[in-house]
Amino acid sequence: MNIEDLYSLYSKNYLVDTDTRTIRPNSMFFSLKGDNFNGNSFAKKAIELGARHCVIDEAEYEIEGVTILVNNVLETLQSLATYHRQKLGIPIIGITGSNGKTTTKELILAVLKTQFKATATRGNLNNHIGVPLTLLSFTNETEIGIVEMGANHQKEIEFLATICEPDLGYITNFGKAHLEGFGGEEGVIKGKSELYTYLKEHHKTAFINPEDSTQLDLTSDLNTIELSNNITILSTQPFLMVQYNYQEIKTQLVGAYNETNIKAAISIGEYYGITESNIIAAIEGYHPTNNRSQLIKKKSNTLLLDAYNANPTSTLVALDNFNSIKYSSKVAILGDMFELGDYAFDEHQKIVTYCKTLDIHRCIFVGKEFYKTNASEKYENFEKLKTEITKSPLKNSYILIKGSRGMSLERLLEIIN
Repeated sequence: MNIEDLYSLYSKNYLVDTDTRTIRPNSMFFSLKGDNFNGNSFAKKAIELGARHCVIDEAEYEIEGVTILVNNVLETLQSLATYHRQKLGIPIIGITGSNGKTTTKELILAVLKTQFKATATRGNLNNHIGVPLTLLSFTNETEIGIVEMGANHQKEIEFLATICEPDLGYITNFGKAHLEGFGGEEGVIKGKSELYTYLKEHHKTAFINPEDSTQLDLTSDLNTIELSNNITILSTQPFLMVQYNYQEIKTQLVGAYNETNIKAAISIGEYYGITESNIIAAIEGYHPTNNRSQLIKKKSNTLLLDAYNANPTSTLVALDNFNSIKYSSKVAILGDMFELGDYAFDEHQKIVTYCKTLDIHRCIFVGKEFYKTNASEKYENFEKLKTEITKSPLKNSYILIKGSRGMSLERLLEIIN
């Protein structure tokens, strides 16, 4: 079956599923393969659960009238997504970067939704499977699409850009994330700036942070729009408050580092003609979720939960923000930062050393990498940390919780009161 015929079937409902646990009626099921499963074997179950068609790439799983046999299910999913993107013809904003891309995406979405039918990447569907699924979630009613692109190796952003074909692009920053896959900081810059390369080759536009010299250098021959400079920080405690065009914006975001994310949302909002009042209302109405800089009040303690992800750059800015908070008792609980490869020991030790210079009363480190450092209070795994906190509960403290997703430090919510 060619892509046009496949698209004709897909466009009847605009529903694509890849997991039989969440099948929707009359959807098109793509039988993706993983390291430990073969999606083809779930084709029959998908039909029984309500899927209208199943895309498979192994003939032995064919079911007459409902399966569609292709050479490669994943490549077909990606091709269908690009074909759909081209058929829609709507503007697409592509976002990547080492830190802050999800918060930036959500802020931009909140602003654009005040005047447009905008749709964005859900959750962290930002890889070679997630980006196609994001595009295929757009319908004929979608007026602007926002696509988050994640990567941990060279050429991944280049590939994702060819799938979603962005008209506008924004790189939040270049930080020490995924150093193992990218091969160091220079590799991160090279990998993330593949978005700039795509935009240049296709005569598109990049939004850039003029305070970032790396962004300025990499986009000297690219059509660019600088982030708005009419935003200033008024306060950071407990939440970030900024001034925009002489108007106060009281956000639910924690940390001065979110100023740039707000600038991006405002700048892109202005580009699309969003009114000042709608921009302010959207940013004030945005509440972070998914363990991203969430301020949580418990019986005795106040928790700053930032446990969705962590790398050396994001951990340092989180510590700097926490250091600026005035409180009688401050405790930082820091979990391992993943995907650092040969850089792991040095980067974890740097964090430990830096913590000793800060106005934080107690720093607790957990994970096998932090356990190798000279930290004074460290635990090899979460269970040992849990045992200690259960035995000696934290009380009347302001507590920063920061760690990589794999550490699952949000589990501390169950044991800290």
